Amino acid sequence: MPSLRSTRVLVDGELRPATVHYERGVIVDIDDQLSDSDFGDHVVLPGLVDSHVHVNEPGRTHWEGFATATRAARAGGTTTIVDMPLNSVPPTTTVAGLEEKRSAAGGKLSCDVAFWGGIVPGSIHEVPGLVAAGVCGFKVFLTDSGVPEFPPMDVADLVDADIPVPLLFHAEADEHLGTTGPLYAEYLASRPPAAEVAAIERLVGLDAAVHVLHVSSADAVAAIAPHPGMSAETCPHYLTFTDEDVTDPSFKCAPPIRSKEHREALWEGLRAGTLSMVVSDHSPSPPGMKQGDFATAWGGISSLQLRLPVIWTGAWARGFTLEDLATWLALAPARLAGLADRKGSIEVGRDADFVVFDPDGETVVRGAELLHRHPTTAYEGMRLRGSVVDTLMGAPGRMLARK
Repeated sequence: MPSLRSTRVLVDGELRPATVHYERGVIVDIDDQLSDSDFGDHVVLPGLVDSHVHVNEPGRTHWEGFATATRAARAGGTTTIVDMPLNSVPPTTTVAGLEEKRSAAGGKLSCDVAFWGGIVPGSIHEVPGLVAAGVCGFKVFLTDSGVPEFPPMDVADLVDADIPVPLLFHAEADEHLGTTGPLYAEYLASRPPAAEVAAIERLVGLDAAVHVLHVSSADAVAAIAPHPGMSAETCPHYLTFTDEDVTDPSFKCAPPIRSKEHREALWEGLRAGTLSMVVSDHSPSPPGMKQGDFATAWGGISSLQLRLPVIWTGAWARGFTLEDLATWLALAPARLAGLADRKGSIEVGRDADFVVFDPDGETVVRGAELLHRHPTTAYEGMRLRGSVVDTLMGAPGRMLARK
Protein backbone atom coordinates (compact mmCIF):
# COMPACT_ATOMS: atom_id res chain seq x y z
CA MET A 1 0.00 0.00 0.00
CA PRO A 2 1.51 3.39 -0.96
CA SER A 3 2.12 6.00 1.71
CA LEU A 4 3.94 9.25 2.41
CA ARG A 5 5.42 10.71 5.55
CA SER A 6 6.66 14.02 6.93
CA THR A 7 7.27 15.59 10.30
CA ARG A 8 4.78 18.28 9.24
CA VAL A 9 1.55 16.91 7.77
CA LEU A 10 -1.61 18.98 8.09
CA VAL A 11 -4.02 16.66 9.93
CA ASP A 12 -7.02 17.82 11.99
CA GLY A 13 -6.05 21.44 11.53
CA GLU A 14 -2.48 21.18 12.81
CA LEU A 15 0.94 20.31 11.42
CA ARG A 16 2.31 17.16 13.07
CA PRO A 17 4.37 14.06 12.24
CA ALA A 18 2.25 11.57 10.31
CA THR A 19 2.28 8.85 7.70
CA VAL A 20 -0.64 8.85 5.30
CA HIS A 21 -1.61 5.56 3.65
CA TYR A 22 -3.77 5.46 0.56
CA GLU A 23 -5.19 2.90 -1.80
CA ARG A 24 -6.99 3.25 -5.12
CA GLY A 25 -6.72 7.03 -4.85
CA VAL A 26 -8.31 7.32 -1.38
CA ILE A 27 -6.74 7.87 2.06
CA VAL A 28 -7.29 4.74 4.16
CA ASP A 29 -5.23 5.36 7.28
CA ILE A 30 -3.12 7.97 9.07
CA ASP A 31 -0.56 6.82 11.63
CA ASP A 32 3.07 7.37 12.65
CA GLN A 33 4.79 4.45 10.90
CA LEU A 34 7.79 4.63 8.57
CA SER A 35 7.28 5.18 4.86
CA ASP A 36 9.38 4.74 1.74
CA SER A 37 8.22 8.23 0.68
CA ASP A 38 9.60 10.33 3.53
CA PHE A 39 9.65 14.07 2.86
CA GLY A 40 11.52 14.92 6.05
CA ASP A 41 10.57 18.36 7.38
CA HIS A 42 8.83 19.54 4.23
CA VAL A 43 5.18 20.45 4.78
CA VAL A 44 2.49 18.16 3.38
CA LEU A 45 -0.78 19.99 2.70
CA PRO A 46 -3.94 18.74 1.02
CA GLY A 47 -3.85 19.18 -2.74
CA LEU A 48 -5.00 22.72 -3.48
CA VAL A 49 -8.39 23.48 -5.02
CA ASP A 50 -8.72 26.45 -7.38
CA SER A 51 -12.38 27.25 -7.94
CA HIS A 52 -11.83 30.14 -10.38
CA VAL A 53 -10.02 29.07 -13.54
CA HIS A 54 -10.75 30.04 -17.15
CA VAL A 55 -9.60 27.10 -19.27
CA ASN A 56 -11.28 28.49 -22.44
CA GLU A 57 -11.49 25.17 -24.28
CA PRO A 58 -13.27 24.50 -26.63
CA GLY A 59 -13.43 27.51 -28.89
CA ARG A 60 -10.55 29.59 -27.55
CA THR A 61 -7.99 26.86 -26.95
CA HIS A 62 -5.35 29.19 -28.42
CA TRP A 63 -5.82 31.20 -25.20
CA GLU A 64 -5.53 28.19 -22.87
CA GLY A 65 -6.66 24.55 -22.82
CA PHE A 66 -7.20 21.59 -20.54
CA ALA A 67 -3.80 20.03 -21.26
CA THR A 68 -1.81 23.17 -20.48
CA ALA A 69 -4.01 24.51 -17.66
CA THR A 70 -4.10 21.27 -15.67
CA ARG A 71 -0.37 20.72 -16.18
CA ALA A 72 0.34 24.21 -14.77
CA ALA A 73 -2.11 23.69 -11.92
CA ARG A 74 -0.46 20.46 -10.83
CA ALA A 75 3.03 21.97 -11.04
CA GLY A 76 1.84 24.62 -8.58
CA GLY A 77 0.33 22.18 -6.08
CA THR A 78 -3.27 22.41 -7.29
CA THR A 79 -4.90 19.02 -7.75
CA THR A 80 -8.44 20.20 -8.54
CA ILE A 81 -9.63 23.13 -10.63
CA VAL A 82 -13.18 24.27 -11.28
CA ASP A 83 -13.55 25.63 -14.80
CA MET A 84 -15.46 28.84 -15.43
CA PRO A 85 -18.30 28.72 -17.99
CA LEU A 86 -17.20 31.56 -20.24
CA ASN A 87 -14.47 32.33 -22.76
CA SER A 88 -15.07 28.88 -24.21
CA VAL A 89 -17.31 28.56 -27.25
CA PRO A 90 -19.96 27.45 -26.57
CA PRO A 91 -20.19 28.69 -22.99
CA THR A 92 -21.40 26.26 -20.32
CA THR A 93 -24.92 27.68 -20.21
CA THR A 94 -26.62 24.53 -21.56
CA VAL A 95 -26.28 20.80 -20.99
CA ALA A 96 -25.07 20.51 -24.57
CA GLY A 97 -22.37 23.09 -23.85
CA LEU A 98 -21.30 21.16 -20.75
CA GLU A 99 -21.05 17.96 -22.78
CA GLU A 100 -18.90 19.71 -25.37
CA LYS A 101 -16.65 20.94 -22.56
CA ARG A 102 -16.31 17.46 -21.08
CA SER A 103 -15.62 15.98 -24.48
CA ALA A 104 -12.88 18.56 -25.09
CA ALA A 105 -11.26 17.71 -21.74
CA GLY A 106 -11.15 13.97 -22.31
CA GLY A 107 -7.67 12.46 -22.19
CA LYS A 108 -5.96 15.79 -21.41
CA LEU A 109 -6.10 16.11 -17.63
CA SER A 110 -3.12 16.25 -15.28
CA CYS A 111 -5.37 17.10 -12.33
CA ASP A 112 -9.05 16.75 -11.48
CA VAL A 113 -11.54 19.15 -13.07
CA ALA A 114 -15.08 20.15 -12.14
CA PHE A 115 -17.28 22.68 -13.91
CA TRP A 116 -19.32 25.76 -13.15
CA GLY A 117 -22.40 26.46 -15.21
CA GLY A 118 -23.43 29.91 -16.34
CA ILE A 119 -26.69 31.83 -16.51
CA VAL A 120 -27.30 34.38 -19.26
CA PRO A 121 -30.55 36.03 -20.41
CA GLY A 122 -32.92 33.34 -21.63
CA SER A 123 -31.02 30.38 -20.14
CA ILE A 124 -32.64 29.95 -16.71
CA HIS A 125 -34.68 27.01 -18.05
CA GLU A 126 -31.36 25.17 -18.50
CA VAL A 127 -30.56 25.32 -14.78
CA PRO A 128 -32.27 22.07 -13.66
CA GLY A 129 -30.59 20.04 -16.39
CA LEU A 130 -27.17 21.47 -15.60
CA VAL A 131 -27.65 20.80 -11.87
CA ALA A 132 -28.61 17.21 -12.65
CA ALA A 133 -25.53 16.93 -14.86
CA GLY A 134 -23.29 17.87 -11.93
CA VAL A 135 -22.20 21.50 -12.34
CA CYS A 136 -20.93 23.00 -9.08
CA GLY A 137 -22.99 26.19 -9.33
CA PHE A 138 -23.61 29.09 -11.71
CA LYS A 139 -21.66 32.18 -12.64
CA VAL A 140 -23.49 35.41 -13.46
CA PHE A 141 -22.18 38.70 -14.79
CA LEU A 142 -23.86 41.97 -13.82
CA THR A 143 -21.88 43.91 -16.43
CA ASP A 144 -20.25 43.21 -19.78
CA SER A 145 -18.20 40.00 -19.58
CA GLY A 146 -15.94 40.93 -22.48
CA VAL A 147 -17.24 38.13 -24.74
CA PRO A 148 -20.50 38.41 -26.70
CA GLU A 149 -21.73 34.89 -25.99
CA PHE A 150 -21.96 35.57 -22.24
CA PRO A 151 -24.09 38.72 -21.74
CA PRO A 152 -24.97 40.14 -18.31
CA MET A 153 -28.06 39.37 -16.25
CA ASP A 154 -30.42 41.59 -14.29
CA VAL A 155 -30.57 40.48 -10.66
CA ALA A 156 -34.35 40.94 -10.75
CA ASP A 157 -34.56 38.02 -13.17
CA LEU A 158 -33.03 35.73 -10.52
CA VAL A 159 -35.28 36.67 -7.60
CA ASP A 160 -37.82 33.90 -8.21
CA ALA A 161 -35.39 31.34 -9.60
CA ASP A 162 -35.08 28.11 -7.60
CA ILE A 163 -31.35 27.40 -7.73
CA PRO A 164 -30.09 24.81 -5.20
CA VAL A 165 -26.37 25.40 -5.81
CA PRO A 166 -24.23 28.54 -5.34
CA LEU A 167 -24.65 31.61 -7.51
CA LEU A 168 -21.30 33.27 -8.26
CA PHE A 169 -21.36 36.93 -9.23
CA HIS A 170 -18.96 39.17 -11.06
CA ALA A 171 -20.11 42.05 -8.90
CA GLU A 172 -19.67 45.38 -10.65
CA ALA A 173 -22.68 47.61 -11.34
CA ASP A 174 -22.90 49.23 -14.75
CA GLU A 175 -24.15 52.59 -13.49
CA HIS A 176 -20.85 53.21 -11.72
CA LEU A 177 -18.58 52.15 -14.59
CA GLY A 178 -17.10 54.77 -16.89
CA THR A 179 -15.09 54.88 -20.08
CA THR A 180 -11.33 54.53 -19.95
CA GLY A 181 -8.42 56.05 -21.75
CA PRO A 182 -5.07 54.42 -22.51
CA LEU A 183 -3.46 55.10 -19.11
CA TYR A 184 -3.82 52.92 -16.03
CA ALA A 185 -5.01 55.85 -13.91
CA GLU A 186 -7.88 56.27 -16.36
CA TYR A 187 -8.72 52.56 -16.32
CA LEU A 188 -8.64 52.51 -12.51
CA ALA A 189 -10.95 55.51 -12.31
CA SER A 190 -13.38 53.88 -14.73
CA ARG A 191 -14.04 50.95 -12.36
CA PRO A 192 -14.32 52.48 -8.88
CA PRO A 193 -15.05 50.60 -5.63
CA ALA A 194 -18.57 52.05 -5.75
CA ALA A 195 -19.32 49.70 -8.63
CA GLU A 196 -18.51 46.69 -6.45
CA VAL A 197 -20.52 48.00 -3.52
CA ALA A 198 -23.63 48.76 -5.59
CA ALA A 199 -23.57 45.27 -7.10
CA ILE A 200 -23.11 43.59 -3.71
CA GLU A 201 -26.00 45.54 -2.23
CA ARG A 202 -28.17 44.35 -5.13
CA LEU A 203 -27.47 40.73 -4.19
CA VAL A 204 -28.66 41.05 -0.59
CA GLY A 205 -31.94 39.21 -0.14
CA LEU A 206 -31.56 36.75 -3.00
CA ASP A 207 -32.90 33.36 -1.94
CA ALA A 208 -29.73 31.54 -2.93
CA ALA A 209 -26.21 30.81 -1.75
CA VAL A 210 -24.51 33.97 -3.01
CA HIS A 211 -20.76 34.09 -3.61
CA VAL A 212 -18.95 37.30 -4.60
CA LEU A 213 -16.06 36.79 -7.00
CA HIS A 214 -12.65 38.50 -7.03
CA VAL A 215 -13.18 41.16 -4.34
CA SER A 216 -10.69 43.98 -4.89
CA SER A 217 -11.55 46.82 -2.51
CA ALA A 218 -11.91 47.77 1.14
CA ASP A 219 -15.38 49.09 0.30
CA ALA A 220 -16.50 45.69 -1.01
CA VAL A 221 -15.19 43.93 2.12
CA ALA A 222 -17.17 46.35 4.27
CA ALA A 223 -20.30 45.79 2.17
CA ILE A 224 -20.06 41.99 2.53
CA ALA A 225 -19.23 41.91 6.26
CA PRO A 226 -22.79 42.49 7.58
CA HIS A 227 -24.08 39.51 5.57
CA PRO A 228 -22.60 36.29 7.00
CA GLY A 229 -24.63 34.16 4.61
CA MET A 230 -22.76 35.69 1.68
CA SER A 231 -19.37 34.17 0.85
CA ALA A 232 -16.56 35.91 -1.00
CA GLU A 233 -13.12 35.43 -2.44
CA THR A 234 -10.13 37.48 -3.44
CA CYS A 235 -7.19 36.76 -5.72
CA PRO A 236 -3.38 36.72 -5.51
CA HIS A 237 -2.92 39.85 -7.63
CA TYR A 238 -5.11 41.97 -5.34
CA LEU A 239 -3.19 40.72 -2.30
CA THR A 240 0.22 41.34 -3.87
CA PHE A 241 0.25 44.38 -6.14
CA THR A 242 -0.87 47.97 -5.76
CA ASP A 243 -1.61 50.56 -8.41
CA GLU A 244 1.95 51.79 -8.01
CA ASP A 245 3.25 48.42 -9.25
CA VAL A 246 1.27 48.50 -12.48
CA THR A 247 3.56 49.17 -15.41
CA ASP A 248 1.88 47.58 -18.44
CA PRO A 249 -1.29 45.75 -19.51
CA SER A 250 -0.07 42.41 -18.12
CA PHE A 251 -1.53 43.80 -14.86
CA LYS A 252 -4.95 44.64 -16.34
CA CYS A 253 -7.89 42.85 -14.72
CA ALA A 254 -11.46 43.61 -13.71
CA PRO A 255 -12.01 44.80 -11.04
CA PRO A 256 -8.65 46.57 -11.19
CA ILE A 257 -5.67 46.44 -8.86
CA ARG A 258 -6.07 49.30 -6.38
CA SER A 259 -4.06 51.18 -3.75
CA LYS A 260 -2.10 49.80 -0.81
CA GLU A 261 -4.97 50.67 1.56
CA HIS A 262 -7.31 48.41 -0.41
CA ARG A 263 -4.74 45.61 -0.53
CA GLU A 264 -4.26 45.63 3.23
CA ALA A 265 -8.03 45.69 3.78
CA LEU A 266 -8.28 42.47 1.78
CA TRP A 267 -5.74 40.77 4.05
CA GLU A 268 -7.77 41.95 7.04
CA GLY A 269 -10.90 40.60 5.36
CA LEU A 270 -9.23 37.20 5.27
CA ARG A 271 -8.23 37.54 8.92
CA ALA A 272 -11.81 38.36 9.90
CA GLY A 273 -13.32 35.62 7.74
CA THR A 274 -15.30 38.02 5.56
CA LEU A 275 -13.23 36.68 2.69
CA SER A 276 -12.93 32.92 2.94
CA MET A 277 -10.68 31.93 0.06
CA VAL A 278 -7.97 32.99 -2.38
CA VAL A 279 -8.36 31.71 -5.94
CA SER A 280 -6.40 32.54 -9.05
CA ASP A 281 -8.99 33.89 -11.50
CA HIS A 282 -6.51 32.55 -14.06
CA SER A 283 -7.69 34.33 -17.21
CA PRO A 284 -5.04 33.95 -19.90
CA SER A 285 -4.92 35.18 -23.47
CA PRO A 286 -2.38 35.24 -26.31
CA PRO A 287 0.44 37.73 -25.64
CA GLY A 288 -0.73 40.04 -28.41
CA MET A 289 -3.96 40.67 -26.51
CA LYS A 290 -2.00 41.94 -23.49
CA GLN A 291 -0.11 44.55 -25.49
CA GLY A 292 -1.06 48.09 -26.40
CA ASP A 293 -2.74 50.23 -23.76
CA PHE A 294 -5.20 49.86 -20.90
CA ALA A 295 -8.18 50.78 -23.05
CA THR A 296 -7.68 47.98 -25.58
CA ALA A 297 -5.77 45.14 -23.85
CA TRP A 298 -7.57 42.02 -22.61
CA GLY A 299 -8.21 42.03 -18.86
CA GLY A 300 -6.92 38.92 -17.16
CA ILE A 301 -3.91 37.73 -15.14
CA SER A 302 -2.25 34.32 -15.46
CA SER A 303 -1.23 32.89 -12.10
CA LEU A 304 -2.54 29.33 -11.94
CA GLN A 305 0.89 27.83 -11.22
CA LEU A 306 1.95 30.49 -8.72
CA ARG A 307 -0.87 30.80 -6.20
CA LEU A 308 0.82 28.93 -3.33
CA PRO A 309 4.16 30.81 -3.16
CA VAL A 310 2.53 34.14 -4.03
CA ILE A 311 0.08 33.90 -1.15
CA TRP A 312 2.61 32.44 1.28
CA THR A 313 4.93 35.38 0.56
CA GLY A 314 2.29 37.89 1.64
CA ALA A 315 0.76 35.73 4.37
CA TRP A 316 4.08 34.97 6.09
CA ALA A 317 4.96 38.66 6.14
CA ARG A 318 1.67 39.40 7.94
CA GLY A 319 1.85 36.63 10.52
CA PHE A 320 -0.55 34.15 8.96
CA THR A 321 0.13 30.41 9.13
CA LEU A 322 0.34 27.48 6.77
CA GLU A 323 -2.90 26.26 8.34
CA ASP A 324 -4.52 29.51 7.17
CA LEU A 325 -3.18 28.88 3.68
CA ALA A 326 -4.66 25.39 3.55
CA THR A 327 -8.09 26.79 4.42
CA TRP A 328 -7.96 29.60 1.86
CA LEU A 329 -6.40 27.60 -0.96
CA ALA A 330 -7.92 24.14 -0.49
CA LEU A 331 -10.74 23.59 2.00
CA ALA A 332 -12.85 26.72 1.42
CA PRO A 333 -12.84 26.45 -2.40
CA ALA A 334 -13.71 22.74 -2.08
CA ARG A 335 -16.66 23.60 0.14
CA LEU A 336 -17.91 26.27 -2.28
CA ALA A 337 -17.81 23.82 -5.17
CA GLY A 338 -19.51 21.06 -3.19
CA LEU A 339 -16.42 18.85 -3.29
CA ALA A 340 -15.36 18.88 0.38
CA ASP A 341 -16.52 15.31 0.89
CA ARG A 342 -13.43 14.28 -1.07
CA LYS A 343 -11.19 17.36 -1.49
CA GLY A 344 -9.50 20.04 0.61
CA SER A 345 -8.31 18.09 3.68
CA ILE A 346 -6.14 15.15 4.66
CA GLU A 347 -8.60 12.72 6.24
CA VAL A 348 -9.48 9.06 5.94
CA GLY A 349 -11.94 8.72 3.08
CA ARG A 350 -10.73 11.83 1.24
CA ASP A 351 -8.90 11.70 -2.08
CA ALA A 352 -5.15 11.07 -1.83
CA ASP A 353 -4.14 14.48 -3.19
CA PHE A 354 -1.14 16.22 -1.62
CA VAL A 355 1.21 19.12 -2.20
CA VAL A 356 4.65 18.91 -0.61
CA PHE A 357 5.84 22.44 0.13
CA ASP A 358 9.09 23.96 1.35
CA PRO A 359 7.92 27.13 3.13
CA ASP A 360 11.49 28.38 3.48
CA GLY A 361 12.43 27.79 -0.16
CA GLU A 362 12.31 30.28 -2.99
CA THR A 363 10.46 30.49 -6.29
CA VAL A 364 11.82 32.84 -8.94
CA VAL A 365 9.16 33.59 -11.53
CA ARG A 366 10.25 33.20 -15.12
CA GLY A 367 7.29 33.25 -17.45
CA ALA A 368 9.01 31.14 -20.05
CA GLU A 369 9.25 28.31 -17.48
CA LEU A 370 5.56 28.33 -16.53
CA LEU A 371 3.47 25.52 -17.96
CA HIS A 372 0.30 27.32 -18.95
CA ARG A 373 -0.07 28.01 -22.67
CA HIS A 374 1.35 31.55 -22.79
CA PRO A 375 4.28 32.92 -20.74
CA THR A 376 2.90 36.41 -20.08
CA THR A 377 2.57 37.03 -16.34
CA ALA A 378 2.43 40.07 -14.09
CA TYR A 379 4.71 38.21 -11.65
CA GLU A 380 7.66 38.09 -14.05
CA GLY A 381 10.99 38.27 -12.19
CA MET A 382 9.54 38.17 -8.68
CA ARG A 383 11.30 36.20 -5.94
CA LEU A 384 8.63 34.47 -3.89
CA ARG A 385 8.86 32.77 -0.51
CA GLY A 386 8.33 28.99 -0.60
CA SER A 387 8.57 26.38 -3.32
CA VAL A 388 6.56 23.36 -4.41
CA VAL A 389 8.60 20.20 -3.89
CA ASP A 390 6.10 17.72 -5.33
CA THR A 391 2.42 17.27 -6.12
CA LEU A 392 1.00 13.81 -5.59
CA MET A 393 -2.33 12.37 -6.70
CA GLY A 394 -3.51 8.87 -5.93
CA ALA A 395 -5.49 8.74 -9.16
CA PRO A 396 -5.04 10.30 -12.62
CA GLY A 397 -6.91 13.46 -13.60
CA ARG A 398 -10.66 12.95 -13.62
CA MET A 399 -13.80 14.96 -14.35
CA LEU A 400 -15.84 15.55 -11.20
CA ALA A 401 -19.48 16.39 -10.55
CA ARG A 402 -21.14 18.02 -7.58
CA LYS A 403 -23.32 15.51 -5.77
